[in-house]
Amino acid sequence: MTENEGAAPAIVAANARASAALPFSDDADVADADRGFVAALSPGVVTAPDGAVVWDNDSYAFLAESCPPTVNPSLWRQSGLVARQGLFEVAERIYQIRGLDLSNMTLIEGETGVIVIDPLISAETAAAGLALYREHRGHRPVTAVIYTHSHIDHFGGVKGVTTEEDVAAGRCAIIAPVGFVEHAVEENVFAGTAMARRAAYMYGAALPRGPHGAVGAGLGQTTSTGTPSLITPTLDVTATGQMEDVDGVRIEFQMTPGTEAPAEMNFHFPDLRALCMAENATHTLHNLLTLRGALVRDPHVWAKYLTESINRYAARSDVLFASHHWPTWGTARLTEFLSLQRDLYGYLHDQTLRRINQGHTGIEIAEEIELPPALANAWHTHGYYGSVSHNVKAIYQRYMGWFDGNPAHLWEHPAVESARRHVEFMGGSAEVLRKARESYADGDFRWVAQVVNYVVFAEPDNAEAKALQADTFEQLAYGAENGTWRNFYLTGAYELRNGPVGTPTASAAPDIAAALSVEQVFDAISLRIDGPRAWAAHIVIDWRITDEDVVHRTQLRNGLLVHFDLDATVRDRPAPDATFTLTRPMLLGALLGGVDMGEAIADGRITVEGDVATLAELAGYVDEPDPNFAIVTP
Repeated sequence: MTENEGAAPAIVAANARASAALPFSDDADVADADRGFVAALSPGVVTAPDGAVVWDNDSYAFLAESCPPTVNPSLWRQSGLVARQGLFEVAERIYQIRGLDLSNMTLIEGETGVIVIDPLISAETAAAGLALYREHRGHRPVTAVIYTHSHIDHFGGVKGVTTEEDVAAGRCAIIAPVGFVEHAVEENVFAGTAMARRAAYMYGAALPRGPHGAVGAGLGQTTSTGTPSLITPTLDVTATGQMEDVDGVRIEFQMTPGTEAPAEMNFHFPDLRALCMAENATHTLHNLLTLRGALVRDPHVWAKYLTESINRYAARSDVLFASHHWPTWGTARLTEFLSLQRDLYGYLHDQTLRRINQGHTGIEIAEEIELPPALANAWHTHGYYGSVSHNVKAIYQRYMGWFDGNPAHLWEHPAVESARRHVEFMGGSAEVLRKARESYADGDFRWVAQVVNYVVFAEPDNAEAKALQADTFEQLAYGAENGTWRNFYLTGAYELRNGPVGTPTASAAPDIAAALSVEQVFDAISLRIDGPRAWAAHIVIDWRITDEDVVHRTQLRNGLLVHFDLDATVRDRPAPDATFTLTRPMLLGALLGGVDMGEAIADGRITVEGDVATLAELAGYVDEPDPNFAIVTP
């Protein structure tokens, strides 16, 4: 077995069967993806100021060729559509930049300037998109930026389209759903290191492009690797039906918390007869639990909000666009599109719950469930980004948790200890690998991946096992319709052969960290306390935040960092070991941003009462996260 083998006969046959069953006669998406094309960025490459490439859409040029046997034909089709790049006219006064990042950037022409919706991940790609728009539509100032929701691909590039100075001066509004900042910073800080590491697998950013490598992530091609940024909102949207006049453009908002993001909103342009569905209705089955990790989403409420979108806005709309993929034109077509999307999430929810109440587990339901013909035959319900398999398991997790009720699974050994016992019971690693190669030849790659994983975890230095597992992951990738599954399998194969790729994208960028509240700063630190080492410690520190006129107390005891405001409700106030007086920006810099605490104390930016050494003691209990932790090896 060699690196980058061709597709095995079983995968070739499976992909051929899929191709024969897919509705290729329905090519409406092809026309929609090309409609309104104005111009492409040429070359389709975006670089940082230091010359580093942060986006290369030209690397997907191979998608113009016929589908090879190493890619699922449905995913090949989707990737070819998503890779279309450039400036597109959606309708009069509405334009989109597509194919310059994972997400779309939409521009609405107002009376005096342009409103930007979702400015991509990186400042560099957002700036390139805005420059392309201005090249063909003239230099309009950015008068507002709208964040549809709290994921970084919908706000990270904001400093590529506006500045903090323009926002502070009132020349540019920043509009977002209520709760946006809280959820945006928590997702990228609290579990940010782990999510970013797994995102390297999910989006395949480190993989070579091509028929044996990355072809796209289903939702978009991959993530840009430029500079993420954040400017906090100046206007919160708090209620469905809220109307705002933004640069002469009337917008009616629909709140959709708990759908694709904890803080998210759709909105309607009544005068333009256009509906923005954020990321709640795109040309794929979305994730209910994204493979990089997140809070489990609620398909029941997701379906209800889509019903509300249909009832409130569909009849008053001529075009529907979203933060990914291409628009849908025509009132009847967009109504049916929304209806099928609604039915998709509602059906998965209800049928999973029905089977749960009959005693079935998540993995069992995922194997058995089938979509109704009307859903199975629509391209936009296919699992290019989410999948029926892992979404059903997410619904099970949401309602039932990790435990399937079988006592045999209540207290299993962890991965390495379990693997050693499995391998011993199976007759040793050589015997496991012998049998696994037979299963490989039979095309039973799911089983090979499971049993060879035992050998890899029992014997991490077993080169034969790692090579066979890499080949197996590759074959599973070649058959996957889901772009993120393909990327996970291929990145796993790559790391087994070459070692870890690390984390190509930053999670807690400086702008995101700067948006943390005082409460969130200490929440983030508390998550890094090495509890066992701190069991016997007892440290009380008060933090007097002068620009917010609050005193926040941290108390380390029993390995837990408790923290709270010392307001009038706190009656028991033992004296602190030390009190630090500083501003909130200085707190952020000193605790999270690399400011030298000693220098800041020496020059008066921070003043101290009490024992300054207590801070060093507290810092000694703080662990550093590992952005390079192992995934496919122990």
